[in-house]
Amino acid sequence: MKADSRLSVTLHVLLHMAERGKPMTSAELAAHMDTNPVVVRRTMAGLRERGFVQSEKGHGGGWRIACDLASVTLKDIYDALGAPNLLAIGINLENPSCLVEQAVNRSLTSAFRDAEVLLVSRLADVTLAALAEDFRHHAALHRAARQQKDS
Repeated sequence: MKADSRLSVTLHVLLHMAERGKPMTSAELAAHMDTNPVVVRRTMAGLRERGFVQSEKGHGGGWRIACDLASVTLKDIYDALGAPNLLAIGINLENPSCLVEQAVNRSLTSAFRDAEVLLVSRLADVTLAALAEDFRHHAALHRAARQQKDS
């Protein structure tokens, strides 16, 4: 089963957009997402409906951030993407009449539900601004290390 990376990829492009500070076309964003511009437009549509991004047509147009990064959490973005499954593992349904399988599935279902609740609550604790600040901090460290290496 392939992992759903939409949240990670969407956060990635949102940070690129925030750092760029000017509109980015679907083609530019698609290059960052390693996908097709049509997928970008479909993904960004959910973000636009929530007011996180705006799109402008024509020369100089494209997608841009339309929200205060400090007021938007990773959970907000997760919800805008349709709250995709966070866990790639699931339960076995090969023999639903088996009492052993039923016991295992009850236990796992409860554990998976608890894990998802915890993970979603952690997503609500992180804002896009905090993510952007973490990027800027590490980018500055990277530049300093590179300058020191070059001198």
